[in-house]
Amino acid sequence: MLNLASILEESARKNADDNAFIFNDKAFTFQQINAAANQVAGGIVGLGIKPGDKVALSCLNLPYFPMIYFGILKAGAVVVPLSVLLKPNEIEYHLKNSEAKAYFCFQGTEELPMAKMGYAGFSNADGCEHFINIMADPTQASSIPDTKTLGQIMHGQSPQFDIAVTNSDDTAVIVYTSGTTGFPKGAELSHSNLMMNALVCKDLFGTSSQDVQLVTLPLFHIFAMTVLMNTGVMTGSCSVLLPRFEAATVLGLLQKHKVTIFAGVPTMYWGLVAHEGGDFDLEEIAKNLRMSVSGGASLPVQVLKDFEAKFNVPILEGYGMSEGSPVVTFNQKAIGRKPGSIGLPVWGVEVKLVDAEGAEVPQGEKGELWYRGHNVMKGYYNNPEATAETITDGWLHSGDIAVKDEDGFYYIVDRTKDMIIRGGLNVYPREVEEVIMQHETVSMVAVIGIPDDKMGEEIKAFVVLKEGQSASTEDIQSFAESKLAAYKYPRVVEFVDALPLSATGKILKKELRKA
Repeated sequence: MLNLASILEESARKNADDNAFIFNDKAFTFQQINAAANQVAGGIVGLGIKPGDKVALSCLNLPYFPMIYFGILKAGAVVVPLSVLLKPNEIEYHLKNSEAKAYFCFQGTEELPMAKMGYAGFSNADGCEHFINIMADPTQASSIPDTKTLGQIMHGQSPQFDIAVTNSDDTAVIVYTSGTTGFPKGAELSHSNLMMNALVCKDLFGTSSQDVQLVTLPLFHIFAMTVLMNTGVMTGSCSVLLPRFEAATVLGLLQKHKVTIFAGVPTMYWGLVAHEGGDFDLEEIAKNLRMSVSGGASLPVQVLKDFEAKFNVPILEGYGMSEGSPVVTFNQKAIGRKPGSIGLPVWGVEVKLVDAEGAEVPQGEKGELWYRGHNVMKGYYNNPEATAETITDGWLHSGDIAVKDEDGFYYIVDRTKDMIIRGGLNVYPREVEEVIMQHETVSMVAVIGIPDDKMGEEIKAFVVLKEGQSASTEDIQSFAESKLAAYKYPRVVEFVDALPLSATGKILKKELRKA
């Protein structure tokens, strides 16, 4: 018997009165979070939710998220976390595809009317029987007529609940991939997948009940869900919740709460580097901050150098994906790190690089990264064809191109789908981006391939300049040409004020391709 929710029950026993989550200066202890999760579990069982049923959840980084997440798991049901930025038609698709029986949705704000959009999607999702509105004020009636609220679901329920018996390979969470090609697919992650990955993170970070984490990565995404929330709950550490990344707010919270662990995506580190002004004591922040973690996308080496020069705190980069629960490799403090590398395979995970035929490539040569181990998903929900295309004899095909050095460290070159073929020659956008980022005027860059009658594809760079700086197309091109083979430098340069980002802070190259 293994249920991921047992990590909350254990911390509620050992660290009952310690702060589990802090939001807007209000603290919630492990005992309080566990009691609330028990009431959620009792409430959804009262609605008829049974073990194995799917329950969707759309919620910002608020204490409601862990209460509901662990409550669903305690009932033996499956959590289906959804991005808070989905539109009604996308919500309808996810509810139908996952066969969700109930849907918890935060009411949202004027700028992000989540409940309104959520209910519109729910109304067209046959089979999803219950819409539960998460009101910011739990005493208020639902802002959507004829729907229940989280407060109503929890009302009258006991703070004690007998956790459902689940097996280690039972599905705990269905995480939907970003859907960069085709429709999003639901990666089924088992209780064991998520438990083992949290244990790996605990070991890698040395997380303990003395740590304070800042959680501004969205909890609906597997990165924050496992690396921060699950690991934090497992170790009894405190998580400071921030629904939206703003550099000034992050710096203030790092200092105020004496944060020891920060995890972010590259654009967050870029934002912290670029931020100027404010009454912040960077030395005080650095004194408390013992670990910074980057994942979700490749971190430009220049951003890493700039951050470490400003904050005097090293960034440890790792690699993962939804299908891997998520952590696959990591730069491990005990072994040492290599800037620009995604590190070594974590405990219990094997990695290899293969060519188009699936044969392993020699050290130093590019190949698609495959991995296997305790972190590999069960498969894509109700999609055996996609599962068969992605997993071969237990090896999961990542779709990422990487190289391995003589010490066994891996380096991501690019996504197979992002690779540009110019005149029959392969060009990896990340290599071009790393070079352009070294230009003194450049703040951020994204490189894509665009159709070209002569070359098949041409290289285009979208460039964000540093505030107060100027540069011409020729400046960028000549700089890149001086450091890259002639076929690799961008023939097209477009200066933009900002790059389109996903809810998790990834650069949306598919949006750039539409431009």
